Amino acid sequence: MATVMQKIKDIEDEMARTQKNKATAHHLGLLKAKLAKLRRELLEPSSKGGGGAGEGFDVTKSGDARVGLVGFPSVGKSTLLNKLTGTFSEVASYEFTTLTCIPGVITYRGASIQLLDLPGIIEGAKDGKGRGRQVISTARTCNCILIVLDAIKPITHKRLIEKELEGFGIRLNKEPPNLTFRKKDKGGINLTSTVTNTHLDLDTVKAICSEYRIHNADITLRYDATADDLIDVIEGSRIYTPCIYVVNKIDQITLEELEILDKLPHYCPISAHLEWNLDGLLEKIWEYLNLTRIYTKPKGMNPDYEDPVILSSKKRTVEAFCTRIHKDMLKQFKYALVWGSSAKHKPQRVGKEHELEDEDVVQIIKKI
Repeated sequence: MATVMQKIKDIEDEMARTQKNKATAHHLGLLKAKLAKLRRELLEPSSKGGGGAGEGFDVTKSGDARVGLVGFPSVGKSTLLNKLTGTFSEVASYEFTTLTCIPGVITYRGASIQLLDLPGIIEGAKDGKGRGRQVISTARTCNCILIVLDAIKPITHKRLIEKELEGFGIRLNKEPPNLTFRKKDKGGINLTSTVTNTHLDLDTVKAICSEYRIHNADITLRYDATADDLIDVIEGSRIYTPCIYVVNKIDQITLEELEILDKLPHYCPISAHLEWNLDGLLEKIWEYLNLTRIYTKPKGMNPDYEDPVILSSKKRTVEAFCTRIHKDMLKQFKYALVWGSSAKHKPQRVGKEHELEDEDVVQIIKKI
């Protein structure tokens, strides 16, 4: 472990010393690829012995979505969990009160959202310090991450946590790179681009690919991609997660400071202790999770508005809706009647490929 850590440190030091310009782009790309490989080596648990996930970290995923609270010790994550869910997570004014992963559940707009209070992260978590590895591994399974920050502590905490999460392959509030990477048997490395590239050229791409022992591939860039984007696509284990920066303890700062915080993107100022703006936070979590509520309508009865079926924004078809209710429902499926914003007329008769919108009403007609 020490040798891998030392290699990572050496590469980071070399990258810090290297000036960024066109002449060094090729060298920096190669260093970044080496760094990504070493980080992956560090994260993969060794095959010798079974350390296990550690007590309290193997929390079963439940509900319609999972939200993780990530932050440094004593920023108010446990207080926030207690106020939002009514679950008891030990609260104290000293650091490292929470030592395991505490789950709680919020029911909001008919959806059941699992909230995880993860132990405080310390700097160097991505390199295995503290319980950082388990904390961030659990964070990778979340549909949305809340980075809880202390309003009276410097904003540098935000950058440190982002760096730890980035080191674990979690990309916050980003879309997957719009480039195609396809391995082939022969023909060398081919780079085609639909736009002008300022970061990547063929030599840099070849250097990064050779680090991964890839000598034949077709790469198509549809935007001005960087070396980091290409490495993310080759590694393939990156997770793109929406993130909200929750600034806690706003009762301890001035109104002028609060107005500055309010202008920043993806921010939500709150006071967990005094329960200020918790409704605004729930609203923002709902917006970032981007869930779709579908109401069921049994034949000859009124729609059931109390218990919606929750679908993710990526799978909103009638097929996904049927699977969510029962896996055998598709075998008996004939067609569906849909009322709501996705229907051209009320009701519209649709097949299983039809895309549903939020708050649609669906009636499934089965084969006789």
